[in-house]
Amino acid sequence: MPDTPVDNLIKVERAKKDWTQERLAHEVGVTRKTINAIENGRDIPSVFLALRLAKAFGTRVEDIFQLREDRIWGRSPFEM
Repeated sequence: MPDTPVDNLIKVERAKKDWTQERLAHEVGVTRKTINAIENGRDIPSVFLALRLAKAFGTRVEDIFQLREDRIWGRSPFEM
């Protein structure tokens, strides 16, 4: 997975609903390619899309996306 500052559980949430990437894309109004890029860490969704994904899964944004502090700063923010 690329060194992105955000981890996500989209694949896990899709599996819970037994949805394909195509089905999720249809539910939130984007392409399957967009879902694939986000799911595989090549893209980070806009706030709007993150909210739509959470709504589609019936969960909160922070249950799907987690900020990786070590990847934002390149090191732990406590090592300054």
